[in-house]
Amino acid sequence: MNVSIDTSYKSLNKHHEELCGDKVELLKTADSHILILSDGMGSGVKANILATLTSKILGTMFLNGASIDECVETIVKTLPVCQERQIAYSTFSILQIFHNGEGYLVEFDNPSCVFIREGQLLKIPYAERTIEHKTVREYRFKVQLNDCFILLSDGVIHAGVGQVLNFGWTWESMAEYALKTVKSTLSASRLATTLIKACKDLYNDIPGDDTTVAVARVIETKVINLFTGPPANKKDDARLVRDFMEVPAKRIICGGTSANIAARVLNTKIKTSLIYTDPSLPPVATMDGIELVTEGVLTLSRALALMKYYVEGEINEVFFDELDKENGGSMIAKQIIEDCSILNLFVGKAVNEAHQNPGLPFNLSIRMNLVEQIKEAALKMGKEVHIKFY
Repeated sequence: MNVSIDTSYKSLNKHHEELCGDKVELLKTADSHILILSDGMGSGVKANILATLTSKILGTMFLNGASIDECVETIVKTLPVCQERQIAYSTFSILQIFHNGEGYLVEFDNPSCVFIREGQLLKIPYAERTIEHKTVREYRFKVQLNDCFILLSDGVIHAGVGQVLNFGWTWESMAEYALKTVKSTLSASRLATTLIKACKDLYNDIPGDDTTVAVARVIETKVINLFTGPPANKKDDARLVRDFMEVPAKRIICGGTSANIAARVLNTKIKTSLIYTDPSLPPVATMDGIELVTEGVLTLSRALALMKYYVEGEINEVFFDELDKENGGSMIAKQIIEDCSILNLFVGKAVNEAHQNPGLPFNLSIRMNLVEQIKEAALKMGKEVHIKFY
């Protein structure tokens, strides 16, 4: 299967708590993606420590090939049990999707995963097993392109209890809402953001519990080739453009000189858009075989700012409104964030005098710095990144 896994998660802290008692781990092995959601008992620091320990132990053991029996046994023996209530320290869900299309899910005391396939809620049979006196549910299945899996902590189905809704947002109503949202949503990040916003609204902005939604979508592997900067040696122009055009991909060129090199080598014309949607950025253009042509450093800086915010910031609808804007920076960031599994960067090392900062070593241009930071941000999103310098 030529598929990738698009993952994202969003959490709300319980009202007045600085730390979230839910923890999500996203892991990759040579042949699979793993998504772990653990929910520590109670809230605040104690719950955060319990959830973090659980997810880290599970993640480390899973990566080292341990069975679910060994994982549960270790968790049971490692983490404390609540003295008053004699109940579990932390609940968890683990979803593993293999590159060969096999899927595996195990759940311990978390709400059931929401499976969506071809616009329908799917019921997947599971086996119940008892490990160390704990009952776990295990699912084994084959995944298909466009499948969507949503893991939840119990804060999701408690949303609105005694406020907007008498008994909270039931699993069924949440699943129905997720189903509607999946039909109109591109990426895992938009879906997670939409679902967590619904929870926040149901809690009237005062979450009564730590609340987490973790989403995994099975998507086609999508490649983006981005070319920026003329080669250090003019003789390499044709080689760079040939490499850039060789792999089937969506293609983006950033920089006027780079665009002129491509137009000359490919014997084609640059078609500039006359729509100025953002006065602070030059308009975009296209070229035969190239999806997007933009100005260089200013546009890349804007794209990088959005990518960094996506990795580190508080993502909400305002962020996605910014991402949907028709300017070069937003368009590049949106493609990389939402429509890319593999990012290939083709970077020319010719130094543009305008991009030299007198305070930096002579060979460190602003463009090189930007490329390095774009690579780092893309790696943090789980993208595969390759850079070729010329």
